[in-house]
Amino acid sequence: MKLQGEMMVPPWLESLLSTAFFTICPRHRDTPRNECNMYCLDCMDDAFCFYCRSSRHKDHHVIQIRRSSYHDVVRVAEIQKVLDISGVQTYVINSARVLFLNERPQPKISSSSSSSKGVSYLCEICSRSLLDPFRFCSLGCKLVGIRKKGDTSFVVGSNKKNEEEAMKQRREGITATRLASKQGDDEELRERSPQEMYTSSASTPPHFNSRRRKGIPHRAPFAS
Repeated sequence: MKLQGEMMVPPWLESLLSTAFFTICPRHRDTPRNECNMYCLDCMDDAFCFYCRSSRHKDHHVIQIRRSSYHDVVRVAEIQKVLDISGVQTYVINSARVLFLNERPQPKISSSSSSSKGVSYLCEICSRSLLDPFRFCSLGCKLVGIRKKGDTSFVVGSNKKNEEEAMKQRREGITATRLASKQGDDEELRERSPQEMYTSSASTPPHFNSRRRKGIPHRAPFAS
């Protein structure tokens, strides 16, 4: 990676994104809480478990990885201290705001189908539908975006203003698209002639109340 790319991406990030988590720790196979769900930003090595953190990474900068629907996530409160996550979609899971490490498999959505289904925001890399006007669905997709365009960064505080401007433009673009669609519908209504509108309304059969008024009941004659 070029010097400019190295300045925009911390050296441990690619290793983090390619690490396999939630395997059984080989050093603590017979103990509880032995799943490897932690990563050391200083060592940039394999994932490790709770006990390895106490014995081998006591004074290191460690983050914990969690799972959501079989995909790796990290809490925003942990990662935003060391990484600029602006432009990445976040989610609230178990009362904590998290983001996904990597792209999740999905069928890609075309622009025509996304507009027909009302999808407003898409990831710039994998076209996954997003809830809010963000650019990327995960840290992995933001990394690909940096390599392709170089218009954003992972360095904390380096591109906050640019990301806010980009999000504003995405909102304005969606609003303009919706207004154009509404104007097109209004034009279609105005293009109909008064004769067509009269014919359409006249062709609708009137609705009558099908309920009939009950007659006066007749009492049977007395038997003699």
